[in-house]
Formats: sequence, structure tokens, C-alpha cells
Amino acid sequence: MIKGKLYVVATPIGNLSDITFRAVDILKKVPFILAEDTRESKKLLEKYNIQTQLVSYRDENHERVLGKILEKLNMGLDLALISDAGTPLISDPGYKLVRYLRENNFEVISIPGPSALIAALSVSGFPTDRFVFFGFLPKSKIKREKIISEYKDLHNTLVFYESPKRLIDFLNMIYKVFGEVKIFLAKDISKLREEYFYGSIPEIREILDERNFADNPHGEFVCIVDIRKD
Repeated sequence: MIKGKLYVVATPIGNLSDITFRAVDILKKVPFILAEDTRESKKLLEKYNIQTQLVSYRDENHERVLGKILEKLNMGLDLALISDAGTPLISDPGYKLVRYLRENNFEVISIPGPSALIAALSVSGFPTDRFVFFGFLPKSKIKREKIISEYKDLHNTLVFYESPKRLIDFLNMIYKVFGEVKIFLAKDISKLREEYFYGSIPEIREILDERNFADNPHGEFVCIVDIRKD
């Protein structure tokens, strides 16, 4: 019997219209969709009248649901994997499943689409031919600074995801390690409160301080730092 395939499907990061025709078609066609948060994913499915059954899949329940996933694939059924928003596996669950399927000769197919990482890079104005993506740094300030310091002499653009509550500390740490560098912040990409900040760290700190951001942190941020010397 022919084995089923896993489709890794990118979904909108904000505006629900940011989805490809192919992604909608795949999500309608497969019998099951593996979703990080089924409650969040229902909003997308309802908008596009997708009736497919949602199955909760996260790193925490990987071992528990893997057997059921393999059972469906071995029956010849195709499955789709989505995250809460954007391209799965980019700072989201899924790599354990994809790795296991690759190592066991299952077919895994990408259905490309939105990614906060790429969206922010494309409008940053910074060099994009070489960049390092960190995702979310550890919560420990010591660990965060140690990781950043290891890249001090690397001539690449650096990209991070950061929570609003830690944004000010992040900016201060970047300034401490790298000094006078340009930084780009993309806030709530493709959402109603979408906003971009470009300039030196003191300039951006001044804007945030005027808005009392430290007392009212909000938004989802992609932070891009230009440390290249060429």
C-alpha cells in the first residue's frame, strides 16, 4: 500500500487573507490536520469553510500521538501540519515529527507561505544574503548575553523573535554587546496594529519611552540587528 504524505502548510501570521489557494485546497483535501492549538486554528478553518478534523499536535504530546499519526499515514491517508501562525517548525512545534518521518521514508511536502522571519527581513533594509536566525533567546539574562556575545565578530545580519515584556531588556543587551548598530523592529506583522521601527537603539528607545512602553508592553516582535561591517 502507498504511504500517506505529510503536508507542512504555512498559514497567516495576522491577516487571514494571507493564505495561498494551494494551502486552502490541501487543508480541505486531507482527512486530518495536526494543529498546535486547535482553538486558534478553528478561526482560519471557519473563514474558508474547511470542514477537516483538527488533531492537537505539540512537542509535549509528540510521543503520545505519533502512533496514531503513523497509523493514518500507513493507511495511505495524507495529513497536514499547521502551527498557530506562519510556517510550521520556525520556532514552532514539528521538527520531531518531520525528522522521524524523513528517517522512516515517509514523504514530507512543503506548502509555502507566510513567515514572520522572512516578512520582516524583506522590509528591514538590512543585508539579507547572510543572516543568522535565533528565534526566542533563553529567559536567563546571563545565557542570553553569552549567546549574543559569541556572534560579536560575525559579519551577518541577526534576527530574533522577542516578547514585548523583554523587549527593552533585549535592546539594552544588544547595545551593551554591539554598541552603535542599526536595528529594525517589526511589530504585529499584517495585523491591525502593524508597525515598524528603524534606527539606532537610543533612537528606538526614545520612541518607546515616549509611549511608556515599559509600563504597557504589547505586540509580537521580530528584531533585526545589522552588525555587518561590509
